[in-house]
Amino acid sequence: MSNHYVRYQRIGDTARITLTHAKRHNALVPALLDDLLNALENCRQDPPRVLVLDAEGASFSSGGDVRAFFTTARSERVDYAKAVVGRLNRTILTLLDLPCPTIAAVQGLVTGGSLGLVLASDVVVASTRATFAPWYTVVGFSPDGGWSNLMGQRIGPSRALEIQLTNRTITAQQALDYGLAHYLADHDAFPGKVADISDILCHRQPGSVRHTLTLNRPDLTQTAAQLQREYEHFLAQITTDEAHLGMAKFLERAP
Repeated sequence: MSNHYVRYQRIGDTARITLTHAKRHNALVPALLDDLLNALENCRQDPPRVLVLDAEGASFSSGGDVRAFFTTARSERVDYAKAVVGRLNRTILTLLDLPCPTIAAVQGLVTGGSLGLVLASDVVVASTRATFAPWYTVVGFSPDGGWSNLMGQRIGPSRALEIQLTNRTITAQQALDYGLAHYLADHDAFPGKVADISDILCHRQPGSVRHTLTLNRPDLTQTAAQLQREYEHFLAQITTDEAHLGMAKFLERAP
């Protein structure tokens, strides 16, 4: 299954969902998130042994499309934010509830809310070219994508807060050291590493894997509640003058 934003493939016991909107750095626009949710529904209806989530281009995903937010009339920004953050939250919760393990194969840049796709995956394989950064306090947005809870669970709340406040970029090596990524591979060896981990998971006992996922994944009820808090704070911030000016300054230096 393929469309403009996402490609879904099923080869034997492995499913692969690929973000394909590389010319816009796989930004999280509503259409991409709809396509991603549809692909995840295929996995729910016909579960593979393992799901690989990856992306084409230099970026895994640049998060919310700042230009799309900025060019939306200020009176309509709340509705656009609802469409983006609401879909992103559903995507995160769907990933956390799949009956199969998910590998996030991160080959490049991850910014903003797209980190939620990584945090909701069970295993993260990063290329040495991968980087992770929030950008919220620069652009003038409020954190979304699980930065306020899932990120703290993964790397520690104090470190997660410092990174968000200072907008510090996490390198691939730091991601491994912090526990954000589980495996790191040179860029040329990266596809092979992803394939190796996928093969390992495909050969583990499926019933045991399902119980292990259920017992170890973040609590869905608590995660949903915190994602709802992020959603509400995002809507409150997106219409402010601060956000408008922050987006304008960001876009002045954006390519």
